[in-house]
Amino acid sequence: MNPERSEIIKALGPTDEGGSGEFPGEHGDFVVVLARLAKALGHPARVEILRYLLGRGECVCGDIVRRLPLVQSTVSAHLRRLREAGLVSARREKCWMVYRVNPGVIDHMRGLLGLLVGGQMEEAAD
Repeated sequence: MNPERSEIIKALGPTDEGGSGEFPGEHGDFVVVLARLAKALGHPARVEILRYLLGRGECVCGDIVRRLPLVQSTVSAHLRRLREAGLVSARREKCWMVYRVNPGVIDHMRGLLGLLVGGQMEEAAD
């Protein structure tokens, strides 16, 4: 497993509440990372937040609240899930948290999905 993928797997943590985060088999790391990223995108609001951030570049939570029919606490909870998956990063700017998409993880996810759809999972084990 290459170091970048290893860091992503470590940052994502276990796949389930009590699990080890490991998946047996030849393509275990591929399966684990893709499942974690898919789980992070498992709610329409998180997909919409990610789409908004991709189009906007970066913004604060209040910008997303004004865009979506959700209250601030709900948007914050969804942003937390996206951050935990590594899809979104945040930086503090005075009293605000500024959110942006993590392009490295997005590119990695795009590659993993390409391998899955293209049936080339053997390459994922490299």
